[in-house]
Amino acid sequence: MIPRYSRPDMVAIWEPQTRFRIWFEIEAHACDAQAALGVIPKANAEAVWKARDVTFDVARIDEIEAVTKHDVIAFLTHLAEIIGNDEARFVHQGMTSSDVLDTTLNIQLARAADLLLAGLDRVLAALKARAFEHKDTVRIGRSHGIHAEPTTMGLTFARFYAEMARNRARLVNARAEIATGAISGAVGTFANIDPRVEEHVCAQLGLIPEPISTQVIPRDRHAMFFATLGVIASSIENIAIEIRHMQRTEVLEAEEFFSPGQKGSSAMPHKRNPVLTENLTGLARLVRMSVTPALENVALWHERDISHSSVERAIGPDTTITLDFALHRLAGVVEKLVIYPENMLKNMNKFKGLVMSQRVLLALTQAGVSREDSYRLVQRNAMKVWEKGADFKTELLADPEVTAALSPAEIEEKFDLGYHTKHVDTIFARVFG
Repeated sequence: MIPRYSRPDMVAIWEPQTRFRIWFEIEAHACDAQAALGVIPKANAEAVWKARDVTFDVARIDEIEAVTKHDVIAFLTHLAEIIGNDEARFVHQGMTSSDVLDTTLNIQLARAADLLLAGLDRVLAALKARAFEHKDTVRIGRSHGIHAEPTTMGLTFARFYAEMARNRARLVNARAEIATGAISGAVGTFANIDPRVEEHVCAQLGLIPEPISTQVIPRDRHAMFFATLGVIASSIENIAIEIRHMQRTEVLEAEEFFSPGQKGSSAMPHKRNPVLTENLTGLARLVRMSVTPALENVALWHERDISHSSVERAIGPDTTITLDFALHRLAGVVEKLVIYPENMLKNMNKFKGLVMSQRVLLALTQAGVSREDSYRLVQRNAMKVWEKGADFKTELLADPEVTAALSPAEIEEKFDLGYHTKHVDTIFARVFG
């Protein structure tokens, strides 16, 4: 991923030096286990750890790979150059390249998940803080983009909080599912390596042994992992879309923080655009772009092929780096979001009481009017508000069929805004406990 949309901690997980360090640890721990089992001399296993604090020469490994056309062999050759050919002769004993590559990828994905969980925690904290801040800030709810009934800004934030909390739980599960390792040798039969080597390596690296692998770790695990990242990205876009709507000039119920010295347009000095949430919409598309290839990687030939390899070399770093950046960008947007409660009330009252139509409808049915007639009476007065800018309550009070069923006081009561917020505390208790 380009530096513009990258954070250093996540980038570091995918750097060549990190990858080679994990490869080394897998090989060294495997040698320890082999020595404990009496398969290789203890002195050789101990000698491998001479490279513990070495900075691997990435350029040298690339140089060797240019000849061997095999990345793991290139690394093993370089490792032998560091610790000595004789000392290195038992490294990789009974193992296959996928043991190293797949176990490493899963370690990287698990570490990436930890950073993503931290990003989600920041988003959740921001959403919760803003939800309680605006628990009783009334705004109009919309369906199909049209005014529906009153809600609160706090409920909007709480809704997004609950969605992101579900995403966090999904990612915890996805991390657990991806955190497996395989040191089972060619085609996964353990014919040339004891299963206890795999158990030792996994224990040292915070993984669980893959119950059954072929020559690769099953890719349904990875498909689930990337699908989860795709869902999280969609939730980010869900929040971003709401903020983008609220910032529209005709709405202006909230807007992204506009910092001193910031410029909105090269042509129009007046502009204050929702550039961060528009960017989040785009980043969400990039994250979701990895989901289908990850699903297609599940189907591999027999016990091993590498059709998944090129895909994962791209989507592993790109997707996790992009989502990490997007989560922290979203958290910053929510933390600094400027909210305009007075504009929310102004928008809600734009159609002069129209949004209370359901209360009147229900009151008429409870007063003995049929539902069909109740709907007809309410709608004909509502249309006067739409078409002529009339006041809804005034029209109802002037309608003899309505007043025959409801007294003026009963009609007046149906315009009490507090009616729509009476269960906010109940919803908050459900969401936040």
